[in-house]
Amino acid sequence: MTSVNTNYGALVALQSLNQTGRELSEVQNRVNTGLKVASAKDNGAVFAIAEGQRARVASLGAVMDGIDRATSVIDVGLSAGESIGDILKQLKEKAVAAQATDLSSDQRAALQADFNALRNQVDQIANAATFNGSNLVNGTNISGGSTPFTVLTTDSSGGSSGRFTLAGEAMVDGNANPFSLYANIEDATGLTIGATDAVEFSITNGNETTTFTVDVEAADTIEDFITRVGTQSDGRVTATFDAETGEISYHSQEQFTVTFTDGTDPADDDGFFDGTDDVTGTAMTQVVAPGAGSNSLAVTGFNFTLGATGQALEDVTSLLDISTSNGASAAATAIDDAITALNRDLATLGAQSKALDVQKNFLGKLSDSIEAGIGNLVDADLAKESARLQALQVKQQLGAQALSIANSAPSIVLSFFR
Repeated sequence: MTSVNTNYGALVALQSLNQTGRELSEVQNRVNTGLKVASAKDNGAVFAIAEGQRARVASLGAVMDGIDRATSVIDVGLSAGESIGDILKQLKEKAVAAQATDLSSDQRAALQADFNALRNQVDQIANAATFNGSNLVNGTNISGGSTPFTVLTTDSSGGSSGRFTLAGEAMVDGNANPFSLYANIEDATGLTIGATDAVEFSITNGNETTTFTVDVEAADTIEDFITRVGTQSDGRVTATFDAETGEISYHSQEQFTVTFTDGTDPADDDGFFDGTDDVTGTAMTQVVAPGAGSNSLAVTGFNFTLGATGQALEDVTSLLDISTSNGASAAATAIDDAITALNRDLATLGAQSKALDVQKNFLGKLSDSIEAGIGNLVDADLAKESARLQALQVKQQLGAQALSIANSAPSIVLSFFR
């Protein structure tokens, strides 16, 4: 039927042209923004996932900023420690010079004056080593103290992205006092260590299981042990020691199994290695599964001021007197001990700074991976969109021609009345 009231062909052509216009507008928006999902209207589910991951990237950036600040605090402490080390070397030089027996009283007095002046600079350097209000070398942020220095190392704790922790029993002496980082492991109450003892960490990733064996020696200090955990597991498992509670903890970004193997006879390790007290056997195993864990690292601080009890310069005090040969000899011995202890503490600070650098590098790679994942979800394929844009432009022109033809169709009715 031919009608001038209803032009079905024109209606169909108009619908097609409108659809092409909508598709063309969508493609133009993707080209303009570079995104195939620019708002929740485009794809609500994908948009929600992408926004959550963008928030994760922002939080990782904040964590890396915190690591940068912490690294600066450690670096300032290292600079102060190195300067104090230089002073100790000069003090040693003065003490050795004062051991000569041919010096006059005036010469000894001059050496003593120089010695005192150098020694008095130590506290000034230690107290000045402050960055952003934190100081790791004057005792204000000493490990186990009331104000420990902690660094956020990831944006969340627990779950698949957190750190998993297995805390052992307290490492204490016979009087139930926590050991220092430098105490021998074998001195712990009830802890038996013999030949060929070892701690094994097994990590399963898919179908592959990797086992790292950490040797344990009776003469090891706690510091020796926790350092060896990191080095012999290629950094995939680390250990930390809490000087206040006397506990050691193992950390990993992956699920792992820790096993203490007694190489001589069945013995109870007091839960220190495997986290299970009162268990004896040749292989005591504890599986550490994902769960609530720590997302921060406690940085070990020190006190490099003169005479600080239990610290590197404990014996370097105003009592050191090089005005006599015997006094100079005693001073040289005390300074030697201080240099050794200071270098040990500086090594710890340096290792912590390097650990933070490694963590920041990991977070940077993690952030890049997440951003790449966001891009896979929401980024537009501009080459594909360019080809589609040209096709839709041609289709739009053809649609306009088809609508024009459809609109002219009713004019044929005029020929019926000629």
